Amino acid sequence: MQEDFVINAEPRVVQGTGASRRLRRAGRLPAIVYGGSKAPEMISLDHNELWKHLKHEAFYSHILTLKIGSESEQVVLKDLHRHPVKDVVLHADLQRVQADVPIRIRVPIHFLNQETCVGVKTGGGMLEHLVNEVEVECLPRDLPEFIELDVQTLGLGESVHLSQLELPAGVQSVELAHGNDPSIVTVYVPRGSAADAGDEAEGAEGTEG
Repeated sequence: MQEDFVINAEPRVVQGTGASRRLRRAGRLPAIVYGGSKAPEMISLDHNELWKHLKHEAFYSHILTLKIGSESEQVVLKDLHRHPVKDVVLHADLQRVQADVPIRIRVPIHFLNQETCVGVKTGGGMLEHLVNEVEVECLPRDLPEFIELDVQTLGLGESVHLSQLELPAGVQSVELAHGNDPSIVTVYVPRGSAADAGDEAEGAEGTEG
């Protein structure tokens, strides 16, 4: 079940570093919304409200409702500028969404059956996530909140590549479209493990022969 995220915003007339500092002291967050047929608009958001939304994974790959006064529009979160030390967001970029125009956004990968992965459970390997999200392009109505990858049958030394992900209808990978096919997850042999010792022994026998 998809959640409906609503962001309440106010127009931001005064700009500049000083104005942004005053906003933050008042618990507001400077932001910008752009794209579509409208000009970019400077806005401010309630920092605590946004912070609560950011705790939900789905918020990052979801069509959001932005309310400015009595008007509402559909947007996606494109960028966040966080404080390097404090748990504070300094600025947010939002992009308007049009129903008939494809959007690009990063979607998380959910790895299924990691505990029962063959290469881990019976092969003594370790499962390593090489990529945790994938950039996709699709119409807003086709946007998935996440993409599932079942790793149960993945054996020792095996990997899953981006091209092997099952993407929903109407959704395509941006990297694949550019000719790139990186590994998503792999099962590797830890150094010093029983499996690793077995591999070394086999290698030694091969050299003796």
